[in-house]
Order: sequence, then structure tokens, then C-alpha cells
Amino acid sequence: MMIYTLVLVVYLGILAAIGIVMSRRSRNAGDFALGGRSVGPWVTALSFVAAYYSSVVIIGGGAFGWKFGLATLWVGAGNVLIGTTLAWIVLGRRIRRFTENLDAMTLPGFFAGRYGSAEARIFSAAVTALFLIIYNVSVLKGMANTFEVLMDLPYWSGVVISGVVILFYTAVGGYLAVVWTSFVQALVMIAALILLTYMSLQKVGGMTALVDRLNTIDPGLVNTPGVWGWAGLFSFTMIVSLGTWGMPQLLVRFYSIKNDKMLRLGTVIVTIGASVAMLPYLTGAVARVLVPEIDSPDQAIPALTALVLNDWGGALFLAGVVAAGMSTFAGVLIIISSSMVRDVWINGLGRQLTPAAELKANRIMSVAVGVISLLIALRPPALVLVLTAFSWAVIASTNLWPLLFGLYWKRTSPRATLWSMILGVTAALVWQAWPRIAWLPELPTGVAGIHGFVVGTTVGLVVIVVGTLVGRPAPAKNITQAWTGATGIDS
Repeated sequence: MMIYTLVLVVYLGILAAIGIVMSRRSRNAGDFALGGRSVGPWVTALSFVAAYYSSVVIIGGGAFGWKFGLATLWVGAGNVLIGTTLAWIVLGRRIRRFTENLDAMTLPGFFAGRYGSAEARIFSAAVTALFLIIYNVSVLKGMANTFEVLMDLPYWSGVVISGVVILFYTAVGGYLAVVWTSFVQALVMIAALILLTYMSLQKVGGMTALVDRLNTIDPGLVNTPGVWGWAGLFSFTMIVSLGTWGMPQLLVRFYSIKNDKMLRLGTVIVTIGASVAMLPYLTGAVARVLVPEIDSPDQAIPALTALVLNDWGGALFLAGVVAAGMSTFAGVLIIISSSMVRDVWINGLGRQLTPAAELKANRIMSVAVGVISLLIALRPPALVLVLTAFSWAVIASTNLWPLLFGLYWKRTSPRATLWSMILGVTAALVWQAWPRIAWLPELPTGVAGIHGFVVGTTVGLVVIVVGTLVGRPAPAKNITQAWTGATGIDS
């Protein structure tokens, strides 16, 4: 306990100090939300890794590895190739240029500028804020589960410790505090995952022994798709891979990088860093062999850590999980507060604020949203990755296609965009609720395994394509402004 406490106090003190230092550089709402678009490639790339592969992937991915075995490695592969590398190649350069041309600081702000649609701005802001709070609950739960197992602390105390520190440095330091703490947190997280994976494989006797022992428990833990089934495996891979393309707390990294020429180096760095996404799923499968008796799959990785690492190693891993969770939670707070203040309060309701008042409002809103997430996390409703998949499904159904088509298809219709958001979200929610609605027919086994993300994004895609073909494009001035200065990327 003394070692764990010492490591955590020093580590959390460093994060708080970064927040205080960066508070001097947050002079207005633009600095608070985007850091003045001045962040370099190394910090941008590794903060993306920390925000993406948070405690949700470490704890939740490990839980799924424990439940479903080695087939979950395909989820990790999708995270790296689709969710990271391809996202940076396809989205990065255009998002950086378009948001600067449109003077957009948020994703709903991009929709308003690109399509001239106040309705799309408000709908996207409202849905994103609500379901990012649900996502934050899963992040806090992952951190608290780790405190619970490794330090034998009550679950609620892990939630409070994590939440209070994050609220402090986020509200004080803004976006620059978030990305710089995330940079540090990515390094700690990567080191912790590599250490845990190495020691776990040593303990189980290597990969061959792991496969043999999993096969003895259940051959489905070794084969693909195994006990999960194709519908579940494919759905979850798409949610946590392609779903990132619509997640504002990750996309904001493209807004804030100093210039789009830095994205090429950033893509290399982020791909290498993102490779750690494979490790939680692998160590989760190891945990199925070494710690088969646990109360919840979300305790698999913490229990494995307590078994295979000494006190200093366990303290490093605890810091790594806390680091991963904090980086994500803080990034989400910035996104929600900026979107609610600028997109809903100022532009949606027409309230005028001075730059100083807007900065203050952002800080107050970030604290308020954080407290709400913290209170809900004290009694969380489900497994970490289940909460994540649910929230990502709805957010991606709202934002994915309006963003992608807005960047690449000038003709995309504002009205089709809005209806794509509305019907995509509705389809995702109805599909997820279907098994609980008594008067609806029971879904076939194979179909029932498909997640609402697949249904919601499919509906959204059909609506935006068909609606655009029969509808009108955005006003010419909006299209011109979005593409101004974008010579060389237009196709």
C-alpha cells in the first residue's frame, strides 16, 4: 500500500502541476478548447493513443479477452489499422484545414459551418454530450475497478480519487493540460502494458502453453470467431474501430495540431503507439487461465496484475490504467464543455459572452459535467466495454457520415445530413432496446448478435446518400468557405 500510494501521489502531483503551468496559456475559449492550434506531432499522436486506448480498452478489452479468448485480438487489430492509421490518413488533413477555414472549434460547429444547418449543430451537440457522459462513466468504472483490486480500496473511493484530480487539471489548464498530461500518460500506459504482457506470458509458460490451456477450458477460446460468434466479433470490432471516426474527443487532435504537414510524422508515431491495443485482449485471455475465479470479467486485468507483478510493477500498472482513463475523461470534458457553451448556449440560444466570460463558462461546465459523470459512476449499470460500445454506437450514428461526406462530397445535402443523424440514432437505440420490448418478435440468433452500431450507421449511410441524391446541397458560400485554401486535397 505504501509503494502504491507513493507512486500515485507523485504521479498525480505531476499531472496537477502540468495543469497549473498550462493554465497560464489558456487565455481564451480557443486556447481552452484547442490550445490555439499549436500542438506538435509527438504530443498530438501520443495524446490520441492515450485518449483512444483508455482504461476502457485496458480493463474492458481485458474483460472481453477473459470472456471470449484469443478471437478478441481481431478487435485490437481493427483498433490499430482502422481506428488509428486509416483515420489519420483519411480524416486528419482535411479536418485540420476545413475546421480552420470554417473557424470551427467543435464537431457540431463544423456541421454548422459546412452545411449551414443550425439544427444539425444542436442535435449533434446534444447527443454527443449526453452519450459522452455515459462513456465517461465507463472510463471511471475502469479506473475504480483497478483501485478496488490492486489497493483493496472501496469502489467509490477509486471513482472519487480519479474524478477529483481530472476535474482539477482540466478546469484549470484546459486543452493544453489535457494533451500534455495525455502525452505523459501514454508513455506510462505503454510501459505498463508491455511489462504486464511480458510477465503474464512468462507466468503461463509462453504462447504455446497459453493456447493449449485455453483449448482445454473451451476450444472456442482459441478459434475465430469462437464463443463470441461472427456477429458479435464483427460488430464490436467496427464499433471500437470505425466508430472512432465519429468520436469528437479523438477528432479534436486533428483540429489542434500546428499544421497539416505534421500529420505525416504523426501518423507513423500514432501507429506504433497504437500497437499496444493488442495487449489487453491478449492478457485478458491469459487471465482466463491464471485467474479463472473472479466476480466480474472487469476484474480480470487487475487480478492478473496482482498475481504476476511485484509491488513496484503493480504500482506502475495502476498508474498506467489511471493515466489511460484520465486522459480520455479529461478530453471528453473539454469536448462537452466547449460544445455546450459555444454550440448550444452561444450559437444555439443566441447568448453573447465576452472572451473572459466564455472561458469561465467552459471551466464551470467542465466541472459540472465531470461531477455528473462521477455520480453516475458510483452505481454503474454494466460492464465497461458494454457501456462504451453503447455510447459509441449512438455517437457514431450521429457524427460519422455527416463528417466523412462533409469532407469529401461537396454536394452532400444539409437536410439529408440532419435526417441521417436523427434516423441513425433512432435505429441504434431501437435495435439495442429490441430484446427488452415484449411486443416485438424475437430476433434470430445470428441477427441478434449484431450491435446497434452496425444498424444505426447503416441506416444513416442510406439516408444521407439517398437524401443527397434527391436533395439540395449546402449554400454555395458554405462550400466555398470550407474548401478555401484546400487546394491540392480537392478531388
